[in-house]
Amino acid sequence: MRSIFCLVSFILCLNLKGQDKTISSGNKPSTSVANSKHKIMLIPFENRMYLSEIDFLINKESKLNAKQIKATMRDGLNEQFYKRLKSKMAVVDLLEDTTKTKKDLENVYQYLSYQYLKVPNQDNYKPPVKEKEEKTVHNGQLTVESNSDARFMNAWIKSPTVVPYLSGKYKTNLFLFFNELDIKALNGIPGDLNTNPARKIILHYTVYTVDAKEINSGIAEVSLPANVNSPTKIINTYFAQLADIVAARIDKALLVK
Repeated sequence: MRSIFCLVSFILCLNLKGQDKTISSGNKPSTSVANSKHKIMLIPFENRMYLSEIDFLINKESKLNAKQIKATMRDGLNEQFYKRLKSKMAVVDLLEDTTKTKKDLENVYQYLSYQYLKVPNQDNYKPPVKEKEEKTVHNGQLTVESNSDARFMNAWIKSPTVVPYLSGKYKTNLFLFFNELDIKALNGIPGDLNTNPARKIILHYTVYTVDAKEINSGIAEVSLPANVNSPTKIINTYFAQLADIVAARIDKALLVK
């Protein structure tokens, strides 16, 4: 009996030492631990915020009309982010069942506001702020100094009640806004079949917490080969790459939050 008691005491001692080492080491939690307590909502871009210079080519390949292309890209973007993020945390996609979420999505759009701001440095992220316009007088004329820094479309909700309502209904504490999606034919003429331009897909996005703290935002971009005009391939390959980029940034933001 005494030997059993000594053995149990020894095991408990080792346990306490192990716990003490974990607590006192000051190590940050792993990404999976940091994300497990979160639930993120995906808010799709408004139809007017889809800006593509290659839809003529997409139509030629897929036979989809302009409205169908926009809807396919909108659904596909949310789908890829859902797939990428669901392994990390719970996800609510407002496009998953629009019969249930349509009213809430319309409510978000009603109070959504946009502004072009300077693209944040992802290596040392700080939420972007509105910059003061530098006004000068030249030859008797008032001029506003232009700034050549790269800009992205940021978004926020003007109503203070919308996010708390969404959080209460869907039990979400993170909100990923897809603000704008651009598909650029950078060096070519849109729709010109004889050009071979270097093309890019650019996603403008913002991530907020339930208390309106902006933990990450900016642009994610990937190159799109000139011979890829299939919506399915664009979504499954290149939208998936966008999701990888933003998901990694969210991981980083949650670890330092």
